[in-house]
Amino acid sequence: MTSVFVPEVRPSAPARLPSVTDRTLSNGLRVLVVERTSVPLVEVRLRVPFAGTGAQFHAGAEVLAETLFTGSARHDRTGLAIEVQSLGGALSTGVDNDRLAVVGSALASNLEPLLQIMAEVLLGATYPDDEVAGERERIVEDTAVARSQPAVIAREALLARIFGDHPYATGIPDPAVVAAVRADDVRSLHARRVVPAGAILTLVGDIAAERAFAAVTSALGGWAGELSAPAPPLPVIEPGPILIVDRPGAVQTNIRLGGAALPRSAPGAPAQRLANTIFGGYFSSRLVDNIREDKGYTYSPRSSIDHYLAGSRLTIAADVATEVTGPALLELWYELGRIALLAPSQRELDAARQYAVGTLALGSATASGLASTLSALAGADLGVEYLRDHPRALAEVTLEDLQAAAADLLAPTRLVTVLVGDRERITRAVGDLAPIAPA
Repeated sequence: MTSVFVPEVRPSAPARLPSVTDRTLSNGLRVLVVERTSVPLVEVRLRVPFAGTGAQFHAGAEVLAETLFTGSARHDRTGLAIEVQSLGGALSTGVDNDRLAVVGSALASNLEPLLQIMAEVLLGATYPDDEVAGERERIVEDTAVARSQPAVIAREALLARIFGDHPYATGIPDPAVVAAVRADDVRSLHARRVVPAGAILTLVGDIAAERAFAAVTSALGGWAGELSAPAPPLPVIEPGPILIVDRPGAVQTNIRLGGAALPRSAPGAPAQRLANTIFGGYFSSRLVDNIREDKGYTYSPRSSIDHYLAGSRLTIAADVATEVTGPALLELWYELGRIALLAPSQRELDAARQYAVGTLALGSATASGLASTLSALAGADLGVEYLRDHPRALAEVTLEDLQAAAADLLAPTRLVTVLVGDRERITRAVGDLAPIAPA
């Protein structure tokens, strides 16, 4: 094992929580405001619930997110961009299986006009036919290229294996379905789903709360619409034989394992986070030490926990040369079994705890980071107190707590395994290690 120097862990100072003013407008839009005067800017984060089912919905959502700011009653795409830039700001959009996001910033003195521009598109985006057609074709090309990449193929296969028919089983929309999306489809989707009910607007910057609420009410008070249905419950994960996605002639195997994880709000979540960190969640992890530093099988093995509104999942990833697929998978299972059965050392626990507390603090140190963090927490029905309570909970995790969490999260028998690569060679390498699903 490689020796890693870990500085002495000092007790964490109690976090000084930002003061958050939290109100909900009559139309259902929840608004969070934090006054931070360190820089004369305001950070804006809008989350609109956007869970939906079906390939057509996901394709339409992708096109909508890319064309939201391409036209309004007053401005075309260029005009909107010029207006935002004149405020010393920026606006961008994104969508996933849980939410549509509008992310922006501007000089704090320009909060009111920035919100007015957002209102222009939220209440009246026009989605010009030519803009939708152009963006749609670009998305078709981009998604086709992305879905041909081995890492993406592996991720999509793992999502499908874990989630089955659930909406979360789709990460990147099918290019063929995207190609069928029309401007009228996007306008209809906007009318149904881009609504204030259940949406959360987070503002962080050099702004007084009353001014911020007055500006939001003026710009978005007339926004209307009913709350849409949330994502359905997650299916129970049923481990089974290894799934191999064939890429004949591939010189690399993309190894992916996945399983269920606890949500952020669960009592065992702090211990789970530390167990994952020790196993593969940072560069000093056991997984990195074994199959990268010691064996040289891969460059960047990792494990992570992703939190969705309907549940959470664990993902373990390693990309290895085809000829070492069997040894790499065996070592990965070994590390899973070792941490699931044997408690880590106090030194490992202290190092992982220090890392987890530090990254949480760094993530909310800037106005931009704090706005994104508060928005994500609010979306998960967690308040700003999480920034104080979670480090405290991490500090209280014992070796026994950690081992129990690892046994639940990382037990190999609880995980599904997907391998992407040359099926014939992979089968020869791992066929004696575990059952393989029929082609």
